[in-house]
This record gives sequence, structure tokens and C-alpha cells, in this order.
Amino acid sequence: MNKIYLDYNASTPIAEEVIDAMLPYLKSGYGNPSSTHWAGQETKEAIVKARHQVADLLSCDPEEVIFTSGGSEANNHALKGVFFAKRNKGNHIITTKVEHPAILNPCKFLETLGAEITYVDVDQFGKVNPEDIECAINDKTILISVMHANNEVGTIQPIKEIAKIAKKYNITFHTDASQSIGKIPTKVDELGVDLLTIAGHKLYAPKGVGALYIRKGTSIDPFIHGAGHEDGRRAGTENILQIVGLGKACELAMNSHNDIFTLRNYFWEELQSHFGDNVILNGNIDEILPNTLNVSFLGKIGQELLAQTPEIAASTGSACHSGSVQLSPVLEAMQVNETIGKGTIRFSLGRYTTKEEIDTAVALLKKTM
Repeated sequence: MNKIYLDYNASTPIAEEVIDAMLPYLKSGYGNPSSTHWAGQETKEAIVKARHQVADLLSCDPEEVIFTSGGSEANNHALKGVFFAKRNKGNHIITTKVEHPAILNPCKFLETLGAEITYVDVDQFGKVNPEDIECAINDKTILISVMHANNEVGTIQPIKEIAKIAKKYNITFHTDASQSIGKIPTKVDELGVDLLTIAGHKLYAPKGVGALYIRKGTSIDPFIHGAGHEDGRRAGTENILQIVGLGKACELAMNSHNDIFTLRNYFWEELQSHFGDNVILNGNIDEILPNTLNVSFLGKIGQELLAQTPEIAASTGSACHSGSVQLSPVLEAMQVNETIGKGTIRFSLGRYTTKEEIDTAVALLKKTM
């Protein structure tokens, strides 16, 4: 079977250069970086290097980067850390209806502790209006969290505009950049954010590692308590192997010139050419991630299409159980009609996707129609 991987938004392969960077720490880099002897100093230096590599990609101070176990932990740290640090000032958090579950579910948990959460609507393309964010602000608002780019449809949010609003009202602003990191610019000063989430496995690094950018002066409590690792901000002996991998992946992202945008547009043109009005794009082609296509095939069910094309690894935008279709919360928030949404497939391209794979994927899909 000719396997075609078009699910890079779910997870990326580990880059060969990342594997090469990690290998020494499987064989000899075993010292605890908190130790003062030679073995500890060797691994401590590796962490320092990785922290600089991440900081270079974000254009921030290395001391503003802490390593985590992934994007979910970084998101939980941002939300819960700010909530606990600022409980005496307020309890109101603003987010959107199209956030990843790693934002929405911590928000639901915080509601049980007395937090008030406003979930702002989006338009038909999955984009939030900054004016709606501003209208939701009250005198108890302590945090705004809006993802940089949506994992399902790829919509890029107006982070810079929202950041200006947050600064105007002196509100901490967090963005989940798990999907955007390495695909579009994520320099924190240009975005204007106080907190930013990175997930390694979306960036050709291993699963199980991530980072949280914390702007100097931001009030935030630790998420994991224990010893004084990560300058007292994240307890737990550092995962040297994974941290080295994330650092190398960030270095590669800075020097990556893969023209994924052109290949993605070619894919969309080919789908339109072969399926015409029977294929619909969910999102605005000019305002989505350069690697992402979320499309609906009219009269079809996404799960069934992928079952008929087992060579293609991709994701669906709906779940079908006992004849009924349940759209994803993102498609529901975009008010996608159920008859359209049930035929949704998310194709996400990556560094190793080829034109030949796209041509083969289109041909396989055409056979199912």
C-alpha cells in the first residue's frame, strides 16, 4: 500500500536532524542538570543551548522560556497559573468557541473553582472579531486566551489586534501557538502576547515536550510544584532528551524554506478541478495556515471517504455513530450546515509532502466519487 501522510496538524514525524541531536543523550548524557559535577554540567549546558534555540525562534529572552511536557501542560499552566496568581484582582477569563480542548477543558475546570468564562463566537470562517473580545471585557477580566491558528480549519486569528486591546486594559494575553509555530512567524513582540504555547510534536520534535513563553513581569503561579527547576517555575527533573530535540526542531524551523504554501494551493486547485462544486473549503484560503485544507465533500461522509482510501492518513471534522452525525465544536461554531459538515476532511501537509503524493491522493479520492 502506497501510504500518504496528510495529517501533519495531528503530529509530525521527528526530523532526522532532531534524532541525530538527541542520540548522544540516549547514550551518555545521563547526568542530572541540577548536579554540580561534570555529568550534571554537561546536561545543563544542553538545556541552556536548547532554551536559546527556542528563544531565537520566538525572538525573546531565553529566561522567558520554560520547558513543559507538551502543549496541553503549557496551556494548563497559562490558564491556571494566571487564575491563581490574580484571584485577588478578578476571576474573569475570555476565550473563543474554537479553541483546542487543552484550553476549553481547563476553562471548564476553572469554572468549578469560581472562574467566569466568556466563550466568544467566531464568523463563518472561524475568525474572531477583536471588537467582540473588547466587548466581553469587564472589571474582573484577568486573562484573554485566543489561539494563534486553528488546528482544524487553519484560520489565523488577529492576535496583534487583540494584543493591543489586552494591553489597553492591562489584561494578560495568552495564545496557543501549537499549530502556528514553524509555519508562520511567531515572534512574541510582534504578536504582542504575554504567554505563548509550543507543542514539540507539531514541530518535528518528539511527543511529550513543549514550552511556555512567559513575558518578564507576567504574574503567573507554577503549575507543577516541587523543587526549584526552571528557575522555580516548573518543578521536575528536566527531560534532557526531549528538550534537546525541541531545541533542534526550533533551530530547523528558523532555517526552513519549504514552499508548503504553493503545494497546498496546488492541492486545492486539483480538488476543485476534479470535484467542482461538490467540494467546499471551510475557511478563507487567504487567512489560513499555509499547510492546511479543511474541505467538505458534498453528499459524502468524511469517515467513509477515508475508510475507502486507507492509503491516506488524514482527519475528519465529524463523527458518525449509528447513522447520526456529530460535527466538531469548531465546525459548529462556524455554523457549518450538518449536510455539508458530515463530508469534512482535514488535509494537513508538511515538510516531507510531495507533489506526487498530492496527485495520488486526488486520484484515490476521485475513485470514491
